[in-house]
Amino acid sequence: MKALDGVRILDMTHVQSGPTCTQLLAWFGADVIKVERPGKGDATRSQLRDIPDVDSLYFTMLNHNKRSVTLNTKHDDGKAIFTRLLETCDVIAENFAPGALDRMGFSWERIQEINPRIIYASVKGFGPGPYEDCKVYENVAQCTGGGASTTGFPDGPPVVAGAQIGDSGTGLHLALGIVTALFQREQTGRGQRVVCAMQDGVLNLCRVKLRDQQRLSHGPLKEYPQYPNGTFGKATPRAGNASGGGQPGWIVKCKGWETDPDAYIYIIAQAAAFDGLARMIGHEDWLEDPEWNTPAARLPKIDQMFSEIERWTRTKTKFEVMEKLNPLNVPCGPVLSIKELSQEPSLRQTGTVVEVDHPERGSYLSVGNPIKLSDSPVEVKRSPLLGEHTDEILRDVLGMDEAAIASAKADGVV
Repeated sequence: MKALDGVRILDMTHVQSGPTCTQLLAWFGADVIKVERPGKGDATRSQLRDIPDVDSLYFTMLNHNKRSVTLNTKHDDGKAIFTRLLETCDVIAENFAPGALDRMGFSWERIQEINPRIIYASVKGFGPGPYEDCKVYENVAQCTGGGASTTGFPDGPPVVAGAQIGDSGTGLHLALGIVTALFQREQTGRGQRVVCAMQDGVLNLCRVKLRDQQRLSHGPLKEYPQYPNGTFGKATPRAGNASGGGQPGWIVKCKGWETDPDAYIYIIAQAAAFDGLARMIGHEDWLEDPEWNTPAARLPKIDQMFSEIERWTRTKTKFEVMEKLNPLNVPCGPVLSIKELSQEPSLRQTGTVVEVDHPERGSYLSVGNPIKLSDSPVEVKRSPLLGEHTDEILRDVLGMDEAAIASAKADGVV
């Protein structure tokens, strides 16, 4: 048994934010029925293709463990089939532009009439307000949610993160909202609306920056590189690679940095482990020097301290630095490239990186389920071909006979 066995999800999502959510729920055992346009399907099937005429990695890596049904929801018979699917499902998930389902004739009120127990879950760009009708993509969400304004170096422009905190981050928030609503339904018997705005999701992940915005009104942010020699404005500034947790941290070069763009390591000069760090880099003298032996004394000389740390790290690979500092409880981590992560044996063993076979494109790597449940194991199954399960779903879920299915195909409904 899997955690979400018996839960059926009508998946109207596309691209990244919604499919991230529904894929996670499928991994936990939900029966996710992905509804796609006949002949076209999810736009990402053909976006960023690396192999001609097959589903792209963009699509395959976001739609594992799902079933695909093609359905023309503009056709009256397609609307009838869609209505019957709503009757049989526990959740409908969508990330259309605002009002799209309403224009199809399926407002929240209408969906409640069809199935009072259904959870109607949506990803939107913005919540109610001046921007609620605006279209949003990943980098727009990062910019409008506080991520970009607080990322980058103090003397540079705002920078968006490589991690997809707007799309995939909001998808994760929506998944939590869905399972919470399903749990509440066990008590009330009623469905409800679940809405996650991408702006809200990014801001949630930037909450320490909102913390710092409020601290700023009471004085300088001493853990930021602007202190003590720079200046602070009225808003939480960009802080480069400074640690956000109050402990001095920075990325420093390691052996090979001249030719390897990822030959770096992050080191936090935590007060509790500073004794061992100072001895390791050959600065035992700092421990008796009042100019260096307290956090307050080191704070104005953070740049100089990390220059001395880097003088040592440049003589060793990033992995050798880890081997030296970890036994001393110095928090540190190498900058790992995506190539290195894809080849890391431990990630393969835990199912965080998986190899998946596909009938058209062959074998490919994907990120597996990052959440491990001890009593609900996950087997990552390939993404569906376009309309692969149409007959199966119409027959087994809706009870349509072969003649009705054939008629629906002939009329262009499926």
